[in-house]
Amino acid sequence: MGASAAPAPSGRSARTEALLNGPLLSTILRLATPNIMGLFASTGIIAYDGYIIGLLGTQALAGAALVFPIAMLMQQMSNGALGGSINSVVARALGSGDRALAERLAQHALATALIMSAIFSLIVLGFGPSIYALLGGSGENLQVALTYSTVLFAGGFTVWLTNTLSAIVRGSGNMAIPSYMLIGTAVLHAGLCPLLVFGWGSFGGLGIAGAAASTVGVNVLATSVMLAYLLRPQAAVRLRFNGAWSASLFRTILRIGLPGTLSPLLSNSSILIATAYVGTYGISALAGFGVAARLEFILIPIVFGIGTVLTTMAATNIGAGNPNRAIRATWTGAALVAVITGTIGITVGMFPLLWMQWFTADPEIIAFGSAYLNIVGPCYGLFGVGLVLFFASQGSGKLGWVLIGSSTRLVFVAVAGCVAVYWLKTEPPAMFVIVAIGFTLYATINALSLYIARWGFKA
Repeated sequence: MGASAAPAPSGRSARTEALLNGPLLSTILRLATPNIMGLFASTGIIAYDGYIIGLLGTQALAGAALVFPIAMLMQQMSNGALGGSINSVVARALGSGDRALAERLAQHALATALIMSAIFSLIVLGFGPSIYALLGGSGENLQVALTYSTVLFAGGFTVWLTNTLSAIVRGSGNMAIPSYMLIGTAVLHAGLCPLLVFGWGSFGGLGIAGAAASTVGVNVLATSVMLAYLLRPQAAVRLRFNGAWSASLFRTILRIGLPGTLSPLLSNSSILIATAYVGTYGISALAGFGVAARLEFILIPIVFGIGTVLTTMAATNIGAGNPNRAIRATWTGAALVAVITGTIGITVGMFPLLWMQWFTADPEIIAFGSAYLNIVGPCYGLFGVGLVLFFASQGSGKLGWVLIGSSTRLVFVAVAGCVAVYWLKTEPPAMFVIVAIGFTLYATINALSLYIARWGFKA
């Protein structure tokens, strides 16, 4: 057992006290429950979008498979990487009893998000044709991908703003408000998306561009709601715009945020490389892989529901001088994630049609996707553990070893996949085994990082 938390200075809220002194398992469950509820709604929308796009045909499904990893990279960089950094620094300031610092960090976080969103969107809009062609896009599916991508990333700043504002609220220990926002926007998107895709009455619909337009539209609403919440005088961390800009506060956010962006970049690069390799087996293989791998992106929000709690708990306890409790909380959360994602993975591994049949009736697409889930599904528990340990590491501010874990996975998939596809000319299942081994390496190295990085301890 570690040392107890230091006596609370004035300025700490009841939520912060619970993070510092509450029972670990019950505190994590209480805070994670609204997160998971909201993110399950978000998860359902990801599956729902795949279903709607699938109704447009195989070319649309393949085109969406090309864009989907980039879209999820944007979500992960804005929500998990930059958002995790913002969550961490705000929670650490509140853990030390400095609310004024937390509010100044929130102001700087919003500016950082706008800058990073502009950079991300300009890169994707400028180099999208080359990116999607490298991933195996050509002809009609490439044009579909570009149509979807242009609308989505032109409005991508709304996604960054929504996730940044939510991270500020989570940093204060309030997981409920962002979750309610997710549920509300998910319900709105469920009605708006098919209307914009297929049309209604005299409105003929926008096709696949309608799905992207719906995503942007609901994020405009979500941003407005979160801004209104944080501008209230009684907000735990009030968003203000009258403070002086400070280079040191930008550095505080980016010290965790920039290395943090590397983790989803490396992880999604692993998926992009695997997508490119699978694309060499043909359009049906690409579509089947895209549908099956979509489940991994759906696991991410579930892990995020617990992971953001661990970010907040780790940062708050380290800010209060209690790293032992931060580590115990991390292992408790990792065990929960292993049970949830492992159960999902084993289930779809044994019964892949439970997932595949929602998206297509094409037997060839189903066969490729089912083979992937048979092999990779049982390793989803390892994927979940590796990812949740990344979130917890953001709270500690020590990301070096989790980045090594992501890099190892990327290098292994790239090198072993190249050998399997281009040298040995193996069948697709060999590529799927490589993806599964990559998950195992990722989880193992990230687990070791807790012992190597020495959170909150001086060497």
